[in-house]
Amino acid sequence: MADDNRVYLFDTTLRDGAQTQGVDFSVADKVAIARALDDIGIDYIEGGWPGANPTDDRFFAAPPAFKRSKFVAFGMTRRAGRSASNDPGLNALVGTKARTVCMVGKTWDFHVDVALELGRTEYVEMIADSVAYAKTRAEEVMFDAEHFFDGFKANRDYALTCVREAYAAGARWVVLCDTNGGTLPHEVERIVGEVSREIPGTALGIHTHNDTENAVANTLAAVKAGARQVQGTINGLGERCGNANMIALIPNLALKMGFNVGMSAEKIATLTHLSRLLDERLNIVPNRSAAYVGTRAFAHKGGLHVSAVEKDPRTYEHIDPELVGNQRIIVVSDQAGRSNVVARFRQIGLEIDPKSPDVSRLLEIVKEREANGYAYDGADASFELLARRELHTVPDYFALQSFRVLAERRWNAKGDLITLSEATVKLDVAGRRVMEVGEGNGPVNALDQALRKALLPHYEALADMTLVDFKVRILDSAGGTAAVTRVMIESEDGAGRRWSTLGVSPNIIDAAYNALYDAITYKLFRDGAKVAGVA
Repeated sequence: MADDNRVYLFDTTLRDGAQTQGVDFSVADKVAIARALDDIGIDYIEGGWPGANPTDDRFFAAPPAFKRSKFVAFGMTRRAGRSASNDPGLNALVGTKARTVCMVGKTWDFHVDVALELGRTEYVEMIADSVAYAKTRAEEVMFDAEHFFDGFKANRDYALTCVREAYAAGARWVVLCDTNGGTLPHEVERIVGEVSREIPGTALGIHTHNDTENAVANTLAAVKAGARQVQGTINGLGERCGNANMIALIPNLALKMGFNVGMSAEKIATLTHLSRLLDERLNIVPNRSAAYVGTRAFAHKGGLHVSAVEKDPRTYEHIDPELVGNQRIIVVSDQAGRSNVVARFRQIGLEIDPKSPDVSRLLEIVKEREANGYAYDGADASFELLARRELHTVPDYFALQSFRVLAERRWNAKGDLITLSEATVKLDVAGRRVMEVGEGNGPVNALDQALRKALLPHYEALADMTLVDFKVRILDSAGGTAAVTRVMIESEDGAGRRWSTLGVSPNIIDAAYNALYDAITYKLFRDGAKVAGVA
């Protein structure tokens, strides 16, 4: 008898995720993501649609070696007027190195009547023929019942006939799809419950889209009603509003509902890493508010909240953040109390008496600075430097004497209109005056390049540091072009560490320099760099 507490995970990032606007996976991307999914313990990894495009063809021709996951090829049922064995699309589906196949078919009579213009009985036969044929060529066959919930509500008997015939023909899983994302959780639970009287829940899957912001809720409702396979994508990638977010589904199922998802606690604790790995491959800034894995998911700003969390995290945290590989963040802002500051000190490794005047002084400095435009709740590195400077523990690695930034807009030799920036910096480093010039596609990039050229000979640790995000906010819109500007910079190094810094000034380049200065200083301090020229 199948284990009713076991829920199987089916990841469709490499196919459904590729439908996301602005996402274009290369073969290398697909290989890297597939390996990460295999490593974490996903049961099924859908690689794409063989024959649909050159990228998928190359990926299926040389897929990575899977240690645990089953590699799945996606396609469709046979066409009308052809036998299953003589259908090119179906043979492409079963002819790859993937030994598990998932085929999609209509289950809404409206589509059969209007889109396909076929007889309903004929189409049911096409489903059964396709599944039966695929069973002779593949180890495992699944049937994705497209628009099932719409079809069930329109014609219950026909929708059930379609999935019942697929199951009878040998489908290991019959997956009920909320293809347009319009079904609500109470409807999903009721309909899946009714289907489970015809097909056992241990053979039922659920595939949801997020058009009503209910994809995860709908998936959990289906599991509650008996479905034992869930489909989703990393970070909820997908067409339109996306698919069910696998990064949220896994901890909800395992940590909240007590299901066995075939994944160890150690692997669940790598979910944050997996989420950010995908963002890195796609060059996307991670969603800071993402459930479980976002940097704000366990961030505490109000002083009363922090006091309670310090005593017992369960007061304001629904799980221990380390269970999913995340961490608690104590935010310091103008709303913070003494407890925020003390807690943040502890997080950065500073033990200080809560009654120390340093705590009160720092809190007043933070409130005064935030009144002038600073916002430390999004720039932890700048706050840490501020705190340590108040305690006189941050060295001066270099000193700026001056900088100058120029911008030039001109036609190049090819007749293209280009804009270039040039920055000149004069620094005191290791007791010497250093001047360097840097060029970039913008003034901040040019300033960053000039600073690196000046500092790299003295601080090799900066070689693996990169600027990954840059944001500008106008703080006083009434001031127009003379308004105060806040610049926030996010940096990363070769160890995968990320940190955020900020600068504020009426001059955007000056604000950017201040943020860059903190970013460089933080990197050197965290790496334990010695001040150049000091024995």
